[in-house]
Amino acid sequence: MPDNWVFATGRRKTSVARVMIKKGNGSTLINDRPPDEYFPSKNQVTVINQPIAASANEGKYDMKITVKGGGYNGQAGAIRHGISRALVEADPDAKDALSKGGYLTRDARMVERKKSGQPKARKKFQFSKR
Repeated sequence: MPDNWVFATGRRKTSVARVMIKKGNGSTLINDRPPDEYFPSKNQVTVINQPIAASANEGKYDMKITVKGGGYNGQAGAIRHGISRALVEADPDAKDALSKGGYLTRDARMVERKKSGQPKARKKFQFSKR
C-alpha cells in the first residue's frame, strides 16, 4: 500500500479490526463490502460512525477495514476502536473529542470462562440439603 494510508488496530471481545484510512471522499469498505451490506442492523452502522461524527471528520477519509472474530456487535466495537486510533494518528487535533467520548479506550470486558462442577460460568447446579 502507498505511504499515505494510516493503519490502526481495534479490539473488542474476541474481534480484531485492521483499519486503513486516507484522505478521500468518505467511502467505507468492511471486508470489501459497504457497511449497510455487511452489518444486518443499522445499530452497528451507527456505532462505527460515532468517532467520525465526534471528531467532525464526515466525508474526509476513505476507509478500508478488515475485521474477523466474534459477532457483529463485537466487530462493530472493534471497528469503532480502530477508526478512533487511526483518526488520532491522521489528525492529532481530534484526540480530545475522541477521548472525551471514550472511543480510544479499549473495552477490556471478556466472556467469563466456564468453571468445572458448574453448568455455566456462574450458574450452579441445584443444591439440596437432604
